[in-house]
Amino acid sequence: MSLSEARFHDLVDATQQTLEDIFDDSDLDIDLESSAGVLTVKFENGTQLIFSRQEPLRQLWLAAVSGGFHFDYDEESDRWMCDKSEEQLGEMLERIVKAQADVELDFEGL
Repeated sequence: MSLSEARFHDLVDATQQTLEDIFDDSDLDIDLESSAGVLTVKFENGTQLIFSRQEPLRQLWLAAVSGGFHFDYDEESDRWMCDKSEEQLGEMLERIVKAQADVELDFEGL
């Protein structure tokens, strides 16, 4: 079943807020920018993570140094899942942030 537009936006908003909270609570020297549904995380080393909503596809997209990833929301698990690898967003972020910023953060619940 496809997500309604309102539910999709609520889920992305909540996910982006959770991401902002996790990064804000970390000791990382980062810049967070949120504008027009796009959340950009800029690390001290110059690399970035960019989270954007793709409304027509009802997907959350992530751009990282290692590539671009598309996530569908799985109602059963209550998680964003990569449409290619079926990896949960939180698991992938732990791996990507470690590789990109050499720091371990807990993205449990995403």
